[in-house]
Amino acid sequence: MTATGTAPGAPTAPAGGVWADVVGQEAAVAQFRRAASPEGSLAQAWLVTGPPGSGRSTAARAFAATLQCEQGTGCGQCRACRTTLANTHPDVTVVATDKLSIAKEEVRALVMTAQRAPATGNRRVVIIEDADRMSAGTFNVLLKSIEEPPPATVWMLCAPSAEDLAPTIRSRCRLVTLAVPSSAVVADLLRRRDGIDEQLAVRAARAAQGHIGLALRYATQEGALAAREDSARTLLSLRGTGQAVLAAQGLVDRATAEAKEHADVVAAEEKERFLRSAGIDDGKVPPSLRSQVRQLEEDAKRRQTRLVRDVLDRYLLDAHSVLRDVLSRQLGTAAELVNLEVAGEIEDAAGHGSGKITLGLLEAVQEARDRISGNVPPLLAIEALLSRIAVSLR
Repeated sequence: MTATGTAPGAPTAPAGGVWADVVGQEAAVAQFRRAASPEGSLAQAWLVTGPPGSGRSTAARAFAATLQCEQGTGCGQCRACRTTLANTHPDVTVVATDKLSIAKEEVRALVMTAQRAPATGNRRVVIIEDADRMSAGTFNVLLKSIEEPPPATVWMLCAPSAEDLAPTIRSRCRLVTLAVPSSAVVADLLRRRDGIDEQLAVRAARAAQGHIGLALRYATQEGALAAREDSARTLLSLRGTGQAVLAAQGLVDRATAEAKEHADVVAAEEKERFLRSAGIDDGKVPPSLRSQVRQLEEDAKRRQTRLVRDVLDRYLLDAHSVLRDVLSRQLGTAAELVNLEVAGEIEDAAGHGSGKITLGLLEAVQEARDRISGNVPPLLAIEALLSRIAVSLR
């Protein structure tokens, strides 16, 4: 037992009100609440960092709701709290992108918004999710407003790490770092918030390795966990370069199909909204508006590129967990396997290699992730990784 009387790794009671879904982040929640209290020191620029799935955006919205709360506590019940969490509060602006980057034009619009006084709330809060997707030029657009915001404006930037932002930006923000929530905490959230069966919640949380959004996907999307296990078995069964090349092609093809399906749906909805707002009901776009339609099409292509990378990155994280399980068995640790469903295959792979080789493969997975994020063609990066794994696991 710990000094607080809670077993290590056991779910802790979630904070109430708007903080109920910010799980496993007790230190960060305490910091936010202290800053929002009458006795606290409220910075006007915040940087919320943490690994994917740790709840950066959820924490930022909860803090925004606390700042707007009619009770001043983040009660979760008043109109200000409810509208903030529902993204309908007039003084809370949230920008998220499913494209490769956040454009300068979007940030310029945010800077203009930040200059306005609150319409109904206590503060004007601007939240930028995926702030790491801003270019150096875009950071420069934002810098002046971060340095000298209006008295009632609060900026909140979310990114995986402080190093993902320009030094001039991060030096002007108060940093809050989130941890990876434990599987037990994530499973408890899935049960409490989403009504997921306990056994499925535990299995999904373990597979997601602390990624809350991914755990929910595994728990609610039919076949997602089974597909993950099939991928793990395929990875561990690779025994030659030919198999690796075919597996890489199949993986990229599936990622592209999944991304295209989602991107096409979003693109169709955006085009329909544009045509409706322009008063076009016959589908015939006049010459004066064709450039805007072309821009929507370009946005759709960038969105698909981003989604392909995201799907492949999800696979690489799963591959990393499989190889880490192999390394755990090779080193004889008592750590619980992430991939319990393929324990037999993991034991077999552990007996065919060494810890030194597996450690090198783990580094290769991270190298593949870096290459894909750095615009190396995904197929080449995946082929190189799987070929190395296939040769090493012989």
